[in-house]
Amino acid sequence: MTKIHSSAAQALAEVMHDGMTLAVGGFGLSGIPADLIEAVRDSGVTGLTVVSNNMGVDGKGLGVLLEAGQVAKVIASYVGENKLFAEQYLAGKLDVEFTPQGTLAERLRAGGSGIPAFYTKTGVGTLVAEGKVHAEFDGELYVQERAIIADVSLVHAHTADTDGNLIYRYTARNFNPVIATAGRMTIAQAEVIVEPGALDANNVVTPGVYIQRLVQATARVKDIEQRTVRPRNEPVTVPA
Repeated sequence: MTKIHSSAAQALAEVMHDGMTLAVGGFGLSGIPADLIEAVRDSGVTGLTVVSNNMGVDGKGLGVLLEAGQVAKVIASYVGENKLFAEQYLAGKLDVEFTPQGTLAERLRAGGSGIPAFYTKTGVGTLVAEGKVHAEFDGELYVQERAIIADVSLVHAHTADTDGNLIYRYTARNFNPVIATAGRMTIAQAEVIVEPGALDANNVVTPGVYIQRLVQATARVKDIEQRTVRPRNEPVTVPA
């Protein structure tokens, strides 16, 4: 069976349902599976639990799911760039589980590795650790964190082969590899798709065994979350 699907909507067909847990790769607007996110919006599913480093910005990335009122709960480490997120959270419309960034990455990695839980010092003595199991190791107190396994994971890669082996590009790699392994089903979009054997196996980050469906990403302008530039220096005029 081929893993290639003709569109993001087709790749999500018969997969989406209300109340599901959706893990989404990306960091801000870098490396987000934009086509797949938009297809989730268009599917009309509601009551989603979204696991991602953050929820994008207003009107872009995962922000479009917030605008459509499709998200019930967010598990994330940072949400400061999205005003609508703050409004929904303060209004009691959105359940939020804040997780330290490294802990979030490890919870996803653990989910993909079959590890149900682990202990970390991060968060001990803070609100993050309230109500969680604690244990002492070598005289130090640790808090137990549970693994995350999503119903569906959505990721973005730069290059893939038709078997689903993925290579990421620069900082767009971010959370995508751990999210790819943490889904019961993982759907990937890739900017370039090649035939099997065309990739150097040494460069493959996510093996195709983790990817069930694959779609060609549409060409689009890559948004920048916060554009910062230096002022242009005026040319120096040298007297004759």
